[in-house]
Amino acid sequence: MAETDHHAPDGIPHDAVPLDTAPGDSREELLASLKVYIVGLALAILLTATSFWAASTHVLWPPGVPIGLAVLAVAQMGVHLVFFLHITTGPDNTNNVLALAFGVLIVFLVVAGSLWIMANISANMMPLEMMDLHHQH
Repeated sequence: MAETDHHAPDGIPHDAVPLDTAPGDSREELLASLKVYIVGLALAILLTATSFWAASTHVLWPPGVPIGLAVLAVAQMGVHLVFFLHITTGPDNTNNVLALAFGVLIVFLVVAGSLWIMANISANMMPLEMMDLHHQH
């Protein structure tokens, strides 16, 4: 019984069974993909810390802070797309890029449409003087 404690259910020793691998994956491929995730995590943490620093410090030129935060946000999106979602320009990635572009289009339409509707509602609202019923004599 003690011998089976060190083996998987089919009798293969535990150290010979890779924990989270697909058939054909080697340990080197797993380590390379882990390295990609660690580099992506380090870049994401660096960009996040830089964003917090830029927003909280008074060292920078104040009108440039929003522009800097927008640049850091775009860089953060790029890091997530490349390192975590593995969106590349390779020919096997065409469907992923098209799905991403469609998602960006839908988000743009929703945000732009919402802003347009809110601007029209604001422009067509009754003036505050006419809405204030307490001052009528």
